[in-house]
Amino acid sequence: MTAEAVPFLELSRAALEEREALETALLACVRRGRYVLGDEVAAFESEWAAFCEAPFAVSCASGTDAITLALRAFGVGTGDDVLTVSMTCAPTAAGILRAGATPVFVDVEPEHLTMDASRLEAALTRRTKAIVPVHLYGRLADIDAIADFAKSKGLFLVEDCAQAHGAGLGGRPAGSFGDAAAWSFYPTKNLGALGDGGAVTTARPEVEARIRKLRVYGYATGNDADEAGWNSRLDEVQAAALRVRLPRLTARNARRARIASRYDAAFAAAAPFLRTPPPARAGETPAHHLYVVRIEDRGAFRTRLAAAGVETAVHYPRAVHEQPAFAPLPRGPLPETERAVREVVSLPLYPQLSDDETGRVIGAVTVSAALTRA
Repeated sequence: MTAEAVPFLELSRAALEEREALETALLACVRRGRYVLGDEVAAFESEWAAFCEAPFAVSCASGTDAITLALRAFGVGTGDDVLTVSMTCAPTAAGILRAGATPVFVDVEPEHLTMDASRLEAALTRRTKAIVPVHLYGRLADIDAIADFAKSKGLFLVEDCAQAHGAGLGGRPAGSFGDAAAWSFYPTKNLGALGDGGAVTTARPEVEARIRKLRVYGYATGNDADEAGWNSRLDEVQAAALRVRLPRLTARNARRARIASRYDAAFAAAAPFLRTPPPARAGETPAHHLYVVRIEDRGAFRTRLAAAGVETAVHYPRAVHEQPAFAPLPRGPLPETERAVREVVSLPLYPQLSDDETGRVIGAVTVSAALTRA
């Protein structure tokens, strides 16, 4: 009998692990009869702020909205430039554009694939007002250098932490290095809801207050809006689900780390034909959101893994600046970004991946890498 394929990601496994707790929490929401901005949302915001070691957390409808809200809270908007990367998912740029600002793309480091701090000076314009670095695949960008640069230039720093739940550097959690951090709770994230959701964390009370106003139409009191906001609320059901899952996040991240460690050890002999993720930065604790390898003949590699019953994905097949909607945006040369998007392959990595399935991934990748070498 042929073994079933190893799924790239199977979200139902997590739901089965916590079925009773989820059902209890969601039914309680239904019985209370309040579905928006109620006790569950308030409790989750408090718990998420504590987890992130942030004084404030404000939830919202998505990670994209979190970027927009954070930038708007700092007064970033029409006529302003925001330095970011193209080696990311489109929501990073979309969130900047929705704030009214213009993303300006900076190339990435060749190994970590996160913002290259040495290229920030050349990307500056007279209109630059903020920087949005992305902590990609659960690995932190060179955030100390980026934060130092932002401070020296008087720029706001908003960390895109959509893939960095539980990551840290030097004993500090992701999201604590800038003026604010944007989080996504899309179902595939390390801390995922049962639908869309997001949050902004910050240490600045005036930023928290403004985001709370902007996420509900700009209402200052009652139904009176003193500036134009929009509807970006996390609902009670999603907050309840996130509260069930948050206490499990640390253990689930530890399971991700163990799988990643097995991959690292097994694939070391496949270099240089297969490039594995770089070692963690000094003092870094990755969240291991994705395990991404690089190989020149990606198509053949993925085909061989599929034939062996191992599903893979590509994060991301096209850089943001290569997509028609974002092609007109300003940028300098992005050679590392453009090389990476043609080589990256994401392997299965999630807490519910069994030891046997992990071994099957290792076996398939090892054989495929050997064929590439031959």
